[in-house]
Amino acid sequence: MTTMTSASPAIQDSTTPKRPPYLIRHPEFFTLGLIVILFAVVAVINPMFFQPGSLFDVLRAATRSAIFALGILVVLASGGLDVSFTAIAALVMYGLTKIVLLYFPEAPFVLILLAGAMGGLALGLLNGWLVKTLAAPSLVVTIGTQFLIRGFLLAFIGTEFFMNIPPSMLAVGQANIVSFQNNQGLQTALPYTTLAIPILALLTWWLLNKTMMGRAVYAMGGSPAIAERLGYNLTRVYLFVFGYAGLLAGIAGIIHVSSTRIANPFDIVGTELDVIAAVILGGARITGGSGTVTGTLLGVLLVTLINSVLITLGIPTTWQKVIVGAFILVAGLLFSLRSRQ
Repeated sequence: MTTMTSASPAIQDSTTPKRPPYLIRHPEFFTLGLIVILFAVVAVINPMFFQPGSLFDVLRAATRSAIFALGILVVLASGGLDVSFTAIAALVMYGLTKIVLLYFPEAPFVLILLAGAMGGLALGLLNGWLVKTLAAPSLVVTIGTQFLIRGFLLAFIGTEFFMNIPPSMLAVGQANIVSFQNNQGLQTALPYTTLAIPILALLTWWLLNKTMMGRAVYAMGGSPAIAERLGYNLTRVYLFVFGYAGLLAGIAGIIHVSSTRIANPFDIVGTELDVIAAVILGGARITGGSGTVTGTLLGVLLVTLINSVLITLGIPTTWQKVIVGAFILVAGLLFSLRSRQ
């Protein structure tokens, strides 16, 4: 009797599955740890980096990437991949700015932003419809639409950048939450456009965590067949995830023009991999079914810090890709361990 009683805990322990380590269950804390380490290294090498002006520059630089990344998070969580978002943003920001300048120069910024969002939404819905209709990998489809959109931009709208933007966009780009002079007498400011990060982050979090569509997104990312058996309409999910990514791309394009005060159709081309890398570093798996808003924002912050810090420290920019690539490989190892356990 005593033997059976003493042996039962051992039997229970051997049959109960072990819980994965906390870091594997919450990969966003891996990203947070990298950020802390990066801050520590910078504090030793160049403590002047922590002046408000430098931190404001990081937030300003992260705004466009953060908006893009929130849209890509939703696509990745569904098991898809979109690489056309920069092309969508370029077409919307350049074409719409040109139209407003020619025909509606006094249009309010809210109306321009809404038009940009609707233009991006339309192109995103086209992506979603093509992915579902063609039953082709979303990567292949969005590579195709990326080239189509850029070709349309080159052929019908134009290629030359212009620095005269509508007055309402210029006013928003120049408006600041706070501004002051630093010790060197230089003006430093935190622009209002950075408010787009918390607003859109909260919206994305609510959509993914508090709505039936958010549950459908994660379910489809886990297994489309199972999600369909559970009663989710996969066509609606495809349209939602790609439409939402397009909508945020349109918003990012308009905010980008307002912030930089220049409409250049090619200055965001080639940034797709940085954005996707940030989302993956934040804990989203390329196979779908995972990812959080908090992790995504941490990933964007990490990539932006790497780009900013290396320049500040005088390290060649070619090393930026090396460091980000190394971080992604380590993150991939964590994801592999998580899937096994």
